[in-house]
Amino acid sequence: MSVPSAASKSALLKATLVVAVGAWIYWPALHGGWIWDDGAEIARNPVIRGSGGLARIWVSPATPDYFPLKTTLQWFLWRLWGDDTTAYHLVTLGLHLLNALLFWRLLKKLGLRLAWLGGLLFVVHPIVVESVAWIAELKNTLSLAFLLAAMIAYIEYDDATVAAEASDSSDARIAYLRSLAFFVLAALSKSSVVMFPFTVLLHAWWKRGRISRRDLTASAPFFAASLILGLVTVSFQQHRALASWSIPLGGFDSRIACAGLALAFYFWKSVIPVGLLPMYPQWSVDPPSIVQFLPWLVLFAALGFFWTQRSTWGRHVIFGTGFFVLNLLPVLGFVSMAYMHISWVADHLAYLPILGLIGLGVGGAGRLADGMAGGRSCLRVWGIGGVVLMVGALAWESRSQAKLYGDEEALWSRTLRENPGAWMAHINLGQFLAQSGRAEDALGQFSQALRVRPDLPEAYYNRGSTLVQLGRTPEAIADFEQALRLQPDSVDAHINLGNALARSGRLPEAMGHYEAALRIQPDAADARNFLAEAHFKIGDDLVRSRHYAQAIGEYRQSLHLRPENAAAHAHLAYILAGMHQLPEAIDELREALRLNPDDAGTRANLARLQALQGSTP
Repeated sequence: MSVPSAASKSALLKATLVVAVGAWIYWPALHGGWIWDDGAEIARNPVIRGSGGLARIWVSPATPDYFPLKTTLQWFLWRLWGDDTTAYHLVTLGLHLLNALLFWRLLKKLGLRLAWLGGLLFVVHPIVVESVAWIAELKNTLSLAFLLAAMIAYIEYDDATVAAEASDSSDARIAYLRSLAFFVLAALSKSSVVMFPFTVLLHAWWKRGRISRRDLTASAPFFAASLILGLVTVSFQQHRALASWSIPLGGFDSRIACAGLALAFYFWKSVIPVGLLPMYPQWSVDPPSIVQFLPWLVLFAALGFFWTQRSTWGRHVIFGTGFFVLNLLPVLGFVSMAYMHISWVADHLAYLPILGLIGLGVGGAGRLADGMAGGRSCLRVWGIGGVVLMVGALAWESRSQAKLYGDEEALWSRTLRENPGAWMAHINLGQFLAQSGRAEDALGQFSQALRVRPDLPEAYYNRGSTLVQLGRTPEAIADFEQALRLQPDSVDAHINLGNALARSGRLPEAMGHYEAALRIQPDAADARNFLAEAHFKIGDDLVRSRHYAQAIGEYRQSLHLRPENAAAHAHLAYILAGMHQLPEAIDELREALRLNPDDAGTRANLARLQALQGSTP
């Protein structure tokens, strides 16, 4: 048995450190529940929770984005663990730790001496906490794992091609196909990875000082995949995710200004990661001021200066900064995204781009370490001490952030202290309070959201639901009606308004809203069940008023919508028997008994009718 080398032992120790630090940081978030849109993603997602959803995920998804690989993983996780949120957190954390190790390997492939430090910094950086501690951001951790694997494979292809002086060597071919496959898997997990083809060209320039025809040819299939999946994403965003939302970005000049400010924001939060929030204030850019274009001026001036130094250190700075900027371009607002109706920026959008700045920092640290080699030992001690202090401070801040995601009330309360205009935080906090039985406090949060944004259908809808909880049905009906005026295609608002109307004895109006919900979403199970129940109740009312023929029609309508309703079968049998339709009545009672075998009354009625018919019970 071979003894592990010193290098292998060192690598194992460093990997253990990365994993241990990551586990310590995210431990407080592991037992956190569903937050924000986790419910829409998993807890209330009929595609994931229903039968036959796997094929729909790929062929006819009802989701706001086309990320089928991510949704497929959630589909399997749901069948393994159901509502056990700890399991989902563990999967996301496991992917994040894998990403850190893959990033370490990537930096090593790029020749960075302190590559392992890059993996450690990625694990401890506070700006990535949102992507790891928020279950709905599985798409970030999953897509990055495939993308890092694609980057590593592409570098192997590039190295094999140079070594063999031909792109058709078997090693190069295998590595290339592996890279392309991993990239497609990454894009099917989250399409913001579409800048990868530009990244491989940037890598070619960084490595050889030019982009050759071979580089362009090799990148072509990646560009094709990016274009196709990018267009699919834009289509889904425009026609589904954005829905009735209007993004107040203004014209092209406003978008340019907003993008520059967002770049500056992400750079600042990556370098000085303090004051991080799940929702940041939206700055006004319509119309933009001259000052708001300043970040672009600074960026181009800096890149121009780096270009003058491209024969030495400038080449590395352009590579790291270029990676950061390139991978932010899809989320800067040039193309509208649904999230932008809440804020222009978000921590989870920096999960991939920050790798460029971390890699740049690690490269710089390696150069400094090389400069100190053989020098005064006190300088090396100070250098190591500085790194340890920085990593410790980042880890402490990240753990504090992760702790917030383990306590939803604390998360939204902290957000509102720092950003009182965060209307979505008011709604999320209100939902949490309502679910916790603090309905009066929840009402205050929804009303606060409406003071900030009077045009919010979600706020009216949630306030209406809470008013129902408090027994204030007439006020709830008014709020549901206002929610539907603002968002006529809201299935939930139609269903809840229908329920409120039914509770008020206005069954025909209620049924109209259930039917509207089913027209919008034919597989809306709640609308179907409530409509079936309404037909059933109307049938009972008709029986009481002796309108038996109409009652039969209502019961049949109810059973068409919900065939498993044993009571409807039994009531229909009662009317049919009274009209001397014994065979049909017996069939209905048999079905009712099949659905509810313990119903002694149904069993006795069936025996009586069979006896009347001359059959053996």
